[in-house]
Amino acid sequence: MRLALLRWTRALAWGRDLMARRWRQLLEWRGRWRPREDTIHLLLAGGVGVIGGLTNAVFFYTTTGLKLALLGRPGDPAEIAEWLNPWLRLLVPTAGGVVAGLMLHWGARVVSGGGSTNLLEVVVAGDGRLPFRLNLVKALSSLVSVATGASIGREGPITQMSATLASKGGQWMKAPPYRLRLLVACGAAAGLAAAYNAPIAGAVFAAHIVLGNFAMSLFAPLVCASVIAAVVSRSFFGIEPLYRVPGFEFTRVAQLPWFVVLGALAGGLGAAFLRLLQQGENLARRLNRPAFVRLGLAGLGVGALAVLVPEVWGNGYAVTSRILESAPRYSGWVLGAVLAAKFAATVLTVGAGTVGGVLTPTLFLGAALGSLTGSLLHQAGLAEPLPTGAFALAGMGSVLAATTHAPLLAMILVFEISLNYSLMPAVMLSCAVATLVGRRLHAASVYTEPLRQKGLWEEDESERLGAATQQTVGDLMHEPVPPVPETATLKDIGQRFLTSPHNFLPVVDAQGRLSGLVALQDLKAYLNAGPGFEAVIAYDVMRPPPPCLTPGERLHEALPVLLTSELRNIPVVNNRQERRLVGSLIRAEALGLLSEAIATRTARG
Repeated sequence: MRLALLRWTRALAWGRDLMARRWRQLLEWRGRWRPREDTIHLLLAGGVGVIGGLTNAVFFYTTTGLKLALLGRPGDPAEIAEWLNPWLRLLVPTAGGVVAGLMLHWGARVVSGGGSTNLLEVVVAGDGRLPFRLNLVKALSSLVSVATGASIGREGPITQMSATLASKGGQWMKAPPYRLRLLVACGAAAGLAAAYNAPIAGAVFAAHIVLGNFAMSLFAPLVCASVIAAVVSRSFFGIEPLYRVPGFEFTRVAQLPWFVVLGALAGGLGAAFLRLLQQGENLARRLNRPAFVRLGLAGLGVGALAVLVPEVWGNGYAVTSRILESAPRYSGWVLGAVLAAKFAATVLTVGAGTVGGVLTPTLFLGAALGSLTGSLLHQAGLAEPLPTGAFALAGMGSVLAATTHAPLLAMILVFEISLNYSLMPAVMLSCAVATLVGRRLHAASVYTEPLRQKGLWEEDESERLGAATQQTVGDLMHEPVPPVPETATLKDIGQRFLTSPHNFLPVVDAQGRLSGLVALQDLKAYLNAGPGFEAVIAYDVMRPPPPCLTPGERLHEALPVLLTSELRNIPVVNNRQERRLVGSLIRAEALGLLSEAIATRTARG
């Protein structure tokens, strides 16, 4: 017994000695095998992508089942409305609005509290926590609204629920706020990518709209979530594009001006849409009626419109597909009526507080506007080689750009849902014009308007500060301070200082690369030098090269050099490797630009 105890004691002592000698090595191994932050984010984003794809499938099959149970057949709501009797077109949206409103009314009481449900708000001004139960109630209400013909899109609740599930998972793992915000953005990217089978647009939406940042450490997880969500969704619904557009070879510059006109019209329509949405929401708040009253009245309005124009039911996917056909089914007058009716139905539905998305109805409005514009041009004998489908596709992107103020997102989304590249030049031009016109007429976008009303978004100040910090060194760069060669004598250097206002002169080698700096005060030591000072050259007295900038650096990235440099004219080199002197940045000018932008925002805050 004593022998066994002695052996055990020796073994423990040996183990402690081994741990003491190998402790540092074990710590190094642990640090080497511990996953990096970027790896963790990519793994989490992959899981969020799976959630987004499954959420899209669950929402689709649930709404299909509800339509089958309530209306007797599945399919697009507009096609179902055309099949129904007129009195059912009036009754179904009204009853659906009342039921959806009751779910919101009683659900909000049961699960009261929990914070904001706006995913942009929890990212911009919150800690990334989305309330799960309250958003679940909203998603169930949206299911009823979508199934009963409300003029909204299903992409809204899919995106919202994907972001909520991502946030809930992060809360369960006790993730810090910065990671919760990223998970919310990944959920939004996954939801949009799955809903539209558009992984690029999903990632761009989350980076541009939700995070407002395209830094690679953030964009890579968004891409990962979008791609996986789209692939999961394709396993249910296939890979076919949402819309089919007739092919057209766009090769003539003379055809482009018509899309500038379309972009201007789309910008005006988008601004009017946003303004009326805002007024509708303000009116609903002033009425101060329960949700089931507001949504029931909105459903009644949609139903009344559907008696004459059944195309107003639903998000408009089927009708948009008809408008894009090579042989359009609607004449100019009918298109005008459909456009006006859908515009009014969407304003009524969203203004009343119905839970749902506005992207797909916006695409409907754009397609109708574009096709109507093309038809009118054709009747006037103009733009005849261009099919109306080309105008319809460009109109879809233009109105979307005008309402989101995100032309890049609109261009990419239209391309991904149509897979038509030949019309992209026209779409890009019209989207850019529509955004400029839309922003001029209505400052806030469809996503930032709720934040602006809460005082969480200041469009003008944010843009001004963003414009200042996003400028590059190359935008403000001046001619370089004339350099001296490494072989310049002290006499030559002194002559240069006498004829120059600068206290520092850059020194370059034979290839024009910055090798150092000569300061005026450094020449004082040679004022009383003997006859041998003629042999001293710039290379002998120069200082090491100062911190430099490159033309591609943004001002906020250059701020550390601007604050620490003692030079009035900071050298700008072509790149860090070659260090070829190409210009100079006036320190006071750059700091003044940044200070003015920050001071303006602070004063108005």
